[in-house]
Amino acid sequence: MKKAVIFLVLFLYHVIGFSQSGGSIQGRVQNPVNNNPIPFANVVVSGVDKGTITDEEGNYRIDGLEPGLYNVKASFVGFRSQTQYEIQVGRARPVQLDFQLEEEASDLDEVVISSEFSRSEDTPISARKLNTNEIERYPGGNRDISRVIQSLPGVASTASFRNDIIIRGGAPNENKFFIDEIEVPVINHFATQGSSGGPVGILNVNLIKNVEVISGAFPANRMNSLSSFFEFELKDGRRDQMFTQLTLGASELTLSNEGPIGDKTTYIFSARRSYLGFLFRLLGLPFLPTFNDFTVKTKTKINDKTELTFLGVGAIDQFALNFDEPEDEDPLDRENRLNLLDNLPISTQWNYATGLKLKRFRENGFWTFVLSRNMLNNRSFKYRNNDESDAENLLFDYLSQESENKFRAENNIFGKGWTLRYGVNYEFSRYFIQNFDRQAMAMEGQILDISSTSFFNSYGGFIQGSKKYLDEKLLLSGGVRVDGSDFGKTASNPLNQFSPRLNISYKLANDLFWTGNVGIYYQRPPYTVLGFRNNEGVFVNQENDVKFIRSTHFVSGVEYQVPDKNRRFTLEGFYKLYDNYPISIRNGIALANLGADFGVIGNEPVQSEAQGRAYGLELLAQQRLFNDFYGIAALTLVRSEFTNPNTEGFVPSSWDNGIIVSLTAGKRLKKNWEIGARWRYLGGTPYTPFDLQASSLRSNWDLFNQGVLDFNRINALRLSGFHQLDFRIDKKYFFDKWNLNWYFDVQNAYNFQAEQPDLLINERTEDGTPKVDPSDPSRYLLRQVVNPAGTVLPTIGLIIEF
Repeated sequence: MKKAVIFLVLFLYHVIGFSQSGGSIQGRVQNPVNNNPIPFANVVVSGVDKGTITDEEGNYRIDGLEPGLYNVKASFVGFRSQTQYEIQVGRARPVQLDFQLEEEASDLDEVVISSEFSRSEDTPISARKLNTNEIERYPGGNRDISRVIQSLPGVASTASFRNDIIIRGGAPNENKFFIDEIEVPVINHFATQGSSGGPVGILNVNLIKNVEVISGAFPANRMNSLSSFFEFELKDGRRDQMFTQLTLGASELTLSNEGPIGDKTTYIFSARRSYLGFLFRLLGLPFLPTFNDFTVKTKTKINDKTELTFLGVGAIDQFALNFDEPEDEDPLDRENRLNLLDNLPISTQWNYATGLKLKRFRENGFWTFVLSRNMLNNRSFKYRNNDESDAENLLFDYLSQESENKFRAENNIFGKGWTLRYGVNYEFSRYFIQNFDRQAMAMEGQILDISSTSFFNSYGGFIQGSKKYLDEKLLLSGGVRVDGSDFGKTASNPLNQFSPRLNISYKLANDLFWTGNVGIYYQRPPYTVLGFRNNEGVFVNQENDVKFIRSTHFVSGVEYQVPDKNRRFTLEGFYKLYDNYPISIRNGIALANLGADFGVIGNEPVQSEAQGRAYGLELLAQQRLFNDFYGIAALTLVRSEFTNPNTEGFVPSSWDNGIIVSLTAGKRLKKNWEIGARWRYLGGTPYTPFDLQASSLRSNWDLFNQGVLDFNRINALRLSGFHQLDFRIDKKYFFDKWNLNWYFDVQNAYNFQAEQPDLLINERTEDGTPKVDPSDPSRYLLRQVVNPAGTVLPTIGLIIEF
């Protein structure tokens, strides 16, 4: 035994002490307009005396780097320089780092010094970008992209454990997600159908190169969203050799792998398996979630001017109930657990998105063709008292499927000081529903029992351009798109969804810019609305001529950049006006107030009559890695209000946080240690109280197993503000053949208990039977229970690369 210990110590000493060979960075520098290589470009590693120039094929390699994080800059005469931040260098493999340098409009013999923070001509305002290292090391993010983007201005979330993304006072279903220009409708596990939230993200951050969040001034080639577009760019697989990463987290195991397939094709792949169900059973929780997901991307260089990208993303989610009784359970905890078991359904959900993108370059631009398909399958059911032995106990049994087949063609043309883009899109979709529900039409004394399939055709086109004036100080860009769909009479005419937008950007001084935008945007209601059919077989909402939801944006802001210190500051004001938002005919509430809970949104009769408005101010200060320090400070002041039939005028929406503060900072230390922290504050949101009289009726409680909300007092009460501190510690080890990274992440470090709406539960006897009110046998005895959210959540993770 003693000899074995001595041998192990000597082995580790040899590995750690003598594996001191330097790291490398290699890649290509290309022109993104025509895919031509840029020979003799300069590639420099900031902060060290290391650099090189590219060869005739645009390739480069820099050797002899100590393991660590570096900012790397590529530049060439007549092109805008580009800096890629926080590139992690180790010894095991050379870093694959490619650059895309855009040609300047000015004469090529002029040396142009450009800003290191990119500003898109199509979206010069309301666009924020995070790179792979900013995503991976984010404190409290638990390597989940939906949590990481909460550091950006204008982004709110719920205080619970869900990943609802709320942008500038808009509902969670007002966001759209693209991965390598292919639309992926669902990015969270256990997503709410008709919305976008869920407790855990689907995407593996190991594969993400960067993500851009566009919360205004949407480019005309993007459609069907009112609040934001998320543009995810995945890494390309390695061109030289295979590389594997294994991640062991608090709740899942993830494997990713990349490498070449022949001379022309690369791949990158990820698969993840959770063991949340096992952990939840150990903790004695009444629900047992389990999830799996995968992502795969291949890229084939058919020739120097043609590239083909394949993408596949998918997830399988299962939600079961745990009927085990904990030992020594407190009576109140027992009542809460039994009420949860009576209320929570058993559900299964799976989804996938797959697509092909063909990019064909020429000297002055390129064509992009995208063909994709996505599908969501959502099943949930519930029996009274969880007794499946009698069909009369079935409260609801819901199954629906959403599938979409999409084609998009875009042409990009680049001239000297101007750009032009145009394209068309077509979509054929299918919505299937089989729904038995005793609850949905209980007030009308009916049982909903339907099975139907709907088909929809959607189509659109756009044109967008930009032009620079006054020695490139003034940028004008704008465009028009039209969209139509056959789900309604009004919607079928594309001219009814005429969507213009205009951007103006002016350079006030060196690195100081003013930008303004105005635009009209449209979004199709969810399929649950479009495909709803009553017991008579009538597509009620189509008969009601449900319309595209409309939002008009006004945005203006200034941006100041300090390129030599990797720093920038932005100040933006926004005003959004909503129209044609669906209103539930049953309860008189705009669907804009729904989406932050599990289940289904919009499976009911609606009318396109609600209006809304959201307005506010955003302030951002961002410091990218400089002198081993980085940070983001974001402040948002926001108001979000909608009309409802049961109330007069505008009332606060469920997303009306008022104020949002996010402070994130980190420091690199010696010997590859890194620490980071985030503090976040969210103003309290409104909520609708219970109707205690209606809730206590035994007929209602036996049917719904929960309280009935008082929709005559929509969002009449407001929660207290929520704040939370997260921190993270990382330690990396670099060896000749492999890398090791362990991290310790703590969410809600000081255990803040966020106020949530009170639970309404029925009191129970010792054998679990609900208590009847002795003074009124038609009612149960109910009790409101304080329902705080929040607990200290430590996570230890291990990442192995080889």
